[in-house]
Amino acid sequence: QVQLVESGGGLVQAGGSLRLSCAASGRSFSSYAMGWFRQAPGKEREFVAAISRSGASTEYADSVQGRFTISRDNAKNTVYLQMNSLKPEDTAVYYCAAYRGIVVVTTSGTYDYWGQGTQVTVSS
Repeated sequence: QVQLVESGGGLVQAGGSLRLSCAASGRSFSSYAMGWFRQAPGKEREFVAAISRSGASTEYADSVQGRFTISRDNAKNTVYLQMNSLKPEDTAVYYCAAYRGIVVVTTSGTYDYWGQGTQVTVSS
């Protein structure tokens, strides 16, 4: 099992940046592919970014491609989401997720473990 705790959310003006962190418990973090998802009020949870176990492969939603960067530090059991050029439509609760697999996955149903979420609010 793995437990995930997100941090780094907050209020930022449009055009600004935030870096989210997701700290994982347990000794097998490098066995898990990781993903970031978000959910805005009244909307379904949507995929944002994902990264393979080694960090060699990444995948992004079209809406964040070129603005967000996912990375991981397996020595620190942590995955990051660097968010630049933020827009009001990026406002949402951001969740990190983990599944014990090799390939990068964009579908939320594949992920077994979820954090509690961190709020990101982008003002115009």
